[in-house]
Amino acid sequence: MAEPSTCFGTTANGHLSNGVQLPAKGNNYVAYSDIGISAGRTYVHSAVRDIIVAAYKDLASEQPDKVYKYAETGLAEGGSFKPHKTHQNGLSVDFMTPVTDQHGTSVHLPTHPLNKFGYDIEFDANGHYEGMSIDYEALAAHLVALDKQARAHGYGLWRVIFDPDLQPNLYQTEYGSYLKEHIEFSKRASWVRHDEHYHVDFAIPCE
Repeated sequence: MAEPSTCFGTTANGHLSNGVQLPAKGNNYVAYSDIGISAGRTYVHSAVRDIIVAAYKDLASEQPDKVYKYAETGLAEGGSFKPHKTHQNGLSVDFMTPVTDQHGTSVHLPTHPLNKFGYDIEFDANGHYEGMSIDYEALAAHLVALDKQARAHGYGLWRVIFDPDLQPNLYQTEYGSYLKEHIEFSKRASWVRHDEHYHVDFAIPCE
């Protein structure tokens, strides 16, 4: 059995020992890029991996018609992870924003080299982009699933970074009360807009 991971320092100045790579796909989720996987950009702390996979399993039952996509996480040994300012100790994960198409069907946000693997996408003030709309119910359900699994594993979520202008829409979902009570959202605008993805930092003790 593989030795558990150990994180060091902070998300902005740290490293990782025994990092593990997230699965490339599951029943209801996929990675953002085969290129990113091959480049080693989807490594995390082993506890983070376990939480994420368990949360997706929960969502397969709770939100069976929804599909999800994760994005960049970090390197096997952590450390500097350009162009990100954090993602250094295995506790930071980007998730692509869930969307629906014009028919209301859950679909994956397109991620490829021409749009910087999705990071170049810009939603308008109403959460629309090229016929797709942000699926706030799916996004909120995912955050709740992550938080519940983090707690079940003895940890928690430190913070979630998502565009402050879009955050109020999450509170209008059936998960709004839980989010208000349990999830710490960053209220400040980040150096890059977090609309096409949301950043989650996990609260796991480090050396």
